[in-house]
Amino acid sequence: MSAIDWNLSRRNLLASLTGIAALPAEVPAAAAGTIRPFQVNVPEATLQRIHLKLADARWPDHLESSDWRYGADVTYMKALVDHWMHRFDWRKIEAGLNRFPQFLARVEDFDIHFYHVKGNGPHALPIVLTHGWPYSALAFIDTIGPLTDPTRFGGSPADAFDVVIPSLPGYAFSSKPKGVPIGPPTTARLWNKLMTEVLGYSKYMAQGGDWGNAVTIQLGRQYPASLLGIHLNAAGSALTIEGDQSPEIREWQKSAGDFRTREWDYFNEQQHKPETVAFALNDNPLGLAAWMAEKFKGWTDSGPDLDSTVSKDQVLTSIMIYLVTDTVASSIWFYRGAADERPPVTGRVSVPTGFASFPKEVPNLNPPRSVLEKAFNLVHYTKMPRGGHFACLEQPQLFVNDLRLFRRKLTTPQ
Repeated sequence: MSAIDWNLSRRNLLASLTGIAALPAEVPAAAAGTIRPFQVNVPEATLQRIHLKLADARWPDHLESSDWRYGADVTYMKALVDHWMHRFDWRKIEAGLNRFPQFLARVEDFDIHFYHVKGNGPHALPIVLTHGWPYSALAFIDTIGPLTDPTRFGGSPADAFDVVIPSLPGYAFSSKPKGVPIGPPTTARLWNKLMTEVLGYSKYMAQGGDWGNAVTIQLGRQYPASLLGIHLNAAGSALTIEGDQSPEIREWQKSAGDFRTREWDYFNEQQHKPETVAFALNDNPLGLAAWMAEKFKGWTDSGPDLDSTVSKDQVLTSIMIYLVTDTVASSIWFYRGAADERPPVTGRVSVPTGFASFPKEVPNLNPPRSVLEKAFNLVHYTKMPRGGHFACLEQPQLFVNDLRLFRRKLTTPQ
């Protein structure tokens, strides 16, 4: 597939609504009673309330700088809000999100929202993709076409996947935890039930970045008999470093420590005092936009121009998902759940593991290969030429190609 075609897929999918048509969803008969079709349909009153708050927002004083050294850049924020108020079309975005089949499934005490798109190939391999904060399951939308219909995007029919993309509990259109936050161990249990009991897959692959890396690692630990393999573009848990340390490991540890000192204040606040952050951001569109836009700028391989990598429509779509679903608070709960929940299984992950190392991934989540080899049954490792934390948004072609390469190294059912 040409670079032009991929550019159209990545940059214009949400806005233009062009591209391949979604394949019909197929729901196993035994699970049909637990699954309900779903489409995004935000009430107009909700959109109007957000616009009124933006129009009435009082902008803070700001420090003079030509970059983001003090936090959210006022020049970018003013351009973002101007785009939001005058050019961003939620209804067009909404229609784009609804192009692929979505469902709600009752799993334990949760209604889990998920995309489920069947692959167009002779042996489509089921895969569950898991995201994190500050984006959502909807950030994977540019990868659905290439993963499910590879012949349309430069691949082979043998590369086809059945794609399942759930929203984390408390995120987007999934229901929220009731009173007590949950973290990756509980989410992994829900995902395994969704894949095996609700959708009827006996074996499947899992992929994750951001919080999705922790969920995916827990899937590999807790349910190895169900996992064909796991693919990660970040690894922030399951890592232990013992014995003599190489210069490479010491350099990585220093880089990760420097990053924590410089950039990890938000994480500590969201993990330790999530309710305080919720009061500040829950009903504050401008504040939430600044809080999240700073992460998109700091964690992407964008250089001085965020728009060159992640468009304003993509940033605003992520922000709006939290606002229109009233999940600003409940999404942040996941940070505390990750601290409170004790993993039921620890130790080295035995299932085949692939890792895509994007150069601008946050250092904490991008360990050297030698560290990964101790923590995982690492059978595939790729040093990417470009890209950062939001791999599926920034570099969907590299992301998809690496999943295909990893998949070919697995022993898969025919």
